[in-house]
Parts: sequence; structure tokens; C-alpha cells
Amino acid sequence: MRVLVVSRFKEGIKENIAPFVAEQVDALKRLGVECRLFRVRGKGLKGYLGQLKSLKEQIKAFKPDLIHAHYGLCGLLACLQNKVPVVVTYHGSDINDPKAFRFSRIAMRLSSWDIFVSRKTIETARPQRKYTLLPCGVDLTDLQLTSSVEARCRLGWDQEKRYILFSSAFDNAVKNAPLALKSIELMGTTGVELMELKGYTREEVSLLMCASDALLLTSHTEGSPQVVKEAMACGCPIVSVDVGDVKERVDGVEGCFVAQTRNPEELASLLKKALDLDSRTQGRKKIIADGLDNKHVAEKLIDIYGNTIVR
Repeated sequence: MRVLVVSRFKEGIKENIAPFVAEQVDALKRLGVECRLFRVRGKGLKGYLGQLKSLKEQIKAFKPDLIHAHYGLCGLLACLQNKVPVVVTYHGSDINDPKAFRFSRIAMRLSSWDIFVSRKTIETARPQRKYTLLPCGVDLTDLQLTSSVEARCRLGWDQEKRYILFSSAFDNAVKNAPLALKSIELMGTTGVELMELKGYTREEVSLLMCASDALLLTSHTEGSPQVVKEAMACGCPIVSVDVGDVKERVDGVEGCFVAQTRNPEELASLLKKALDLDSRTQGRKKIIADGLDNKHVAEKLIDIYGNTIVR
């Protein structure tokens, strides 16, 4: 099976596409799927649609059985050719943002099959047919089993301090860093530092999650945040607002908490509970039980691909 994967160009990272897309592609390759990447450069509708000629040239050269596009605007671009069936994964921002959703809605009409990463995105998008709920998976590695002490040694962190890992860069407005910072302030606990998750390699991110006392997510919107699943794979306690599919992902995992409000006082209280755990969580087992390691997700994708091709 040949699959052309269409995703946004991201400079300065592996494969120049979102890491979770690259890891999904690697998992598909390990299961025998021949994949090729088409990276969409440019910005906005005009920039994306300007790539149609290049996409058609890639299709002619590669002769894929199917195109798998990630995000709605990439999906719209992929659907504008009419030779190859298209599967589109919607990741959340393309559904939750009204401007982006306009284009996703068109892609949903034109695509052969749609994948949504959370129930909330399905409820918002309200697809009428041909769709599957399938969150993106995560790689499970031995590095994620590194002890906190060893991880801190490798990062050069103080063994006595308490480190809380923020879910993203502080300057990413969607991630709502001001709420996170206020929650840390209201904890009233000395020796606590909020760490920005920005500019690290995938290996370093795993070490950060092994070394941190908790992950804090305060986003305004999410689909199925990869950072939560990655933290679970590392056994990192989690405190989050009720966004995306976080509540479903961490359900039943001791040391993981979802706030009922966006009140910083509540988040501060939950952070104290997370720090009181003083051990790693069983989040990794939950990831495995939910079938959200990349191998199982890739197997489900192959089933979707096969069913789409024969339609």
C-alpha cells in the first residue's frame, strides 16, 4: 500500500513536519506501508492552494493508493485533486477555530473518510457520515522509564527543587500561560519552578517529563493534546483544565487531575495534590490499555485505509 502523507511544513524539526505526524508515519512504515511526505509550505488559503500543482506532480510520480492529510486546510488541498481517495485527520485547532473550521467543513464534504481525535471535536464538527474517532498515538520508549533522579542529573536540575512542566511555549496564546503562572503563584510553595516546553528535542522532552513533578495544561482549546499522552507514557503526574479529551485520557489514573473550573485557586490546589503523590503514575499502562501506542494506532489506520480504497 502506498500512502502520500500531506502535512504542514515546520522548519527546524525532524522531517520538517509535526513530530506526532512523523512518528505516526514511522509506525506505518514499520508495518509495511510505503509512505511519502508532502510538506505544505505557505500560509493561509492562497498559500496552501498554491501548492496544488506540486501536489499533483507528487501524485503522478509516487502513484499513491491513498492520501492521508493532517489538518483541515491540508485536507482541502488534498481533496482538490480527484484521482486519489483522501483521508483527513482533524486535530482540534482546525475544528475549534471558526475561521479554520470553514475550510475543514469543505474538506469534510470532499474527503473519502475523516478522522477526529476527540469526541469534543466530533460534537463541534457534527459529521454526518464516513468518520472515525481515533486519537493520535505516542511512541513508547525505554527512555520514558528513566528515573526522576537520573533524568535530573542528565538535565542538570536541582534534585531538591519542585519542577512543574508547562504544556508548551509561554508565548503560545492558545496555551494560556498567564493562568498557569497565576496558579503557581497561588500555590504559596517555595522552591517551585514552572518550566517552559520550548526548543527541545523529542529525547529531551522525555527526560523533562521524567524529571518533572507534574505537567500543567491550561489551554483555551485542544483536540487530543499529545503532551498529555507523552507525559502519561513517562509516568508524570498531570493537572489540566477540562479541555479536549484530557478527562477521558487520564480517567482512573492516580496522580492525574482535571479541574472543574478555570479558577487558578483550584488549579493550585490540584497541583499540591499532584506534588504530594511523590511517585510516578500508571499513565503508561492506561495508554497501552486504550490502544494509543503508535503501533496499535497504525494498525487501525491501515484498516481505515483499506476500507477507503475499496469503497
